[in-house]
Amino acid sequence: MEKADHRNGGKRRREMDMIHGSLWDKILLFALPLALTGMLQQLFNAADIAVLGRFAGKHAMAAAGSNNAFIALVVNLFVGLSLGANVLISRYTGRGDHEGVSRAVSTAVTVALLSGLCAAGIGLLATRPILELMQVPPALREMAGTYLRIYFLGMPFIMLYNFESAIFRSRGDTRTPLIVLASAGMVNVGLNLFFVLLFGMNVDGVAIATVLSNVLSSGIMFLMLSRSQGPVRIRIQSLGIHGGQLKQMMRIGIPAGVQGMLFSVANMVIQSGVNSLGPDVVAGSSAAFNVEIFVYFVVNAFGQAATTFIGQNHGAGDLKRCRRVTALCMIMAVGIGEILGILVYAGGPHLIGLFNSDPSVIRWGMIRMSFITIWEGAYAPIEALSGVMRGYGYSMVPALVSVLGICVLRVLWVLTVFSRHRTMNVLMTAFPISFVVTSGVLILLYFVLRRRMQETA
Repeated sequence: MEKADHRNGGKRRREMDMIHGSLWDKILLFALPLALTGMLQQLFNAADIAVLGRFAGKHAMAAAGSNNAFIALVVNLFVGLSLGANVLISRYTGRGDHEGVSRAVSTAVTVALLSGLCAAGIGLLATRPILELMQVPPALREMAGTYLRIYFLGMPFIMLYNFESAIFRSRGDTRTPLIVLASAGMVNVGLNLFFVLLFGMNVDGVAIATVLSNVLSSGIMFLMLSRSQGPVRIRIQSLGIHGGQLKQMMRIGIPAGVQGMLFSVANMVIQSGVNSLGPDVVAGSSAAFNVEIFVYFVVNAFGQAATTFIGQNHGAGDLKRCRRVTALCMIMAVGIGEILGILVYAGGPHLIGLFNSDPSVIRWGMIRMSFITIWEGAYAPIEALSGVMRGYGYSMVPALVSVLGICVLRVLWVLTVFSRHRTMNVLMTAFPISFVVTSGVLILLYFVLRRRMQETA
């Protein structure tokens, strides 16, 4: 529900009342802009891949795509902290604690800048050993290293944008980050074409374009939050880390970050297997990833909706409403995710062809999609229930389950089954198996721990 802010000349703030009224429509209004935001953010990378595939060749495209898993690993480790900020600010909002909101915002922005610098350092120092560890083909290694180094130089701005988005989400506003990112996305596409077509650059040009776009989006959001009214505001003179808020943020955010990181560790192992099958397989898998991930963002949006809605309602002490949020987010994530997954798979050849029309690339990409997109309904409970548990402040459980059901299972699959039968089909089978096992365990644990979460979180 939008509220008028008469102190700003009647401008309307896109804040949503999550603790009163109907739920299903508000969850949709919250989740859909969030999903579109994730899609547009991915378009930064997808635009890189598409421009390279069309104008610089499939080897340049594969070089940039071979970095996906490692980039996701570093980003997810730190972005988990932004989820902690989301839960914390949502809970303070539900309680009406304005001082707590102000301290949490100050801590979140400071942590964003520091974690961005840390992530940049990790990326720059680890580039060469990571490319070797992931078995990036020698023909792609120099270009892949160039792309990775430039991308990580922009990591402070990526982290800042993600934390700023979490601040907006905590008060129910998912449309502002969408609008800002849409503008930056158009700039990114234009800069990609500018650097590649006019200056003859390849991976270095698209990486620079991505960094500049992230500088733009994070800068706009920073200005908006600096000029905002009320406790959800960035005050430069007040930036700093407040110990109590940081402790709570890390208690929720670190397990969430570890969970995301472990997904990425497992996918790095999978990517290493893909890289070992040759450049055409790498290119096809990269193109498919940049298609299928759009369905993931829809599913993930309902998990984030669950985190924010439960965070506010748990802060307000309405446990019955928390249970309704859980049921609705599960139904929407599973139902919508599966329908979209099937539709994307049906249009797979055309969608992959947008990145590269080579028949070999399309064939390998479709093999990957057959093991991922049509299994979205099995994956959706992982996102939905992880979001629910984080909303209650119970972040460690989904992280531990992910260690076993996602990371360990996929790594063991690669080291045992795939090592004996080195085909793309065998490698990709790790995805649906891990989806089913992890979802089943999380569903069971949710019902076992539900009362405890509501009483002690």
